[in-house]
Amino acid sequence: MSSTTLEANQLVIAGEVVQIAELRYTPAGIPLLSFTLQHISEKTEAGMQRRVECAVPVMAMGSIAEQHKHLKEGTRARAAGFLAKRSMKSTQLVLHITTLEII
Repeated sequence: MSSTTLEANQLVIAGEVVQIAELRYTPAGIPLLSFTLQHISEKTEAGMQRRVECAVPVMAMGSIAEQHKHLKEGTRARAAGFLAKRSMKSTQLVLHITTLEII
């Protein structure tokens, strides 16, 4: 399998901010903002309607974190980015955002 076939890692999801941590800084001084985005929708799967509900942990770093440091619970947003492990030792996936649009 070539490395180019493994490069696809994109996620776009809309929802409501349901949990947010205060802006903090990494040991290297990079701003970091963590929050949870609650998604609820109806999708068609195998020809049938299905209710979809999920809570996605989100991490914003750098200028995106600074720009949204006043984000509040209840805000509706569309987040785009890539999935990665929360940390080197963790297996939990987190959406590392590259864009955040308030909707």
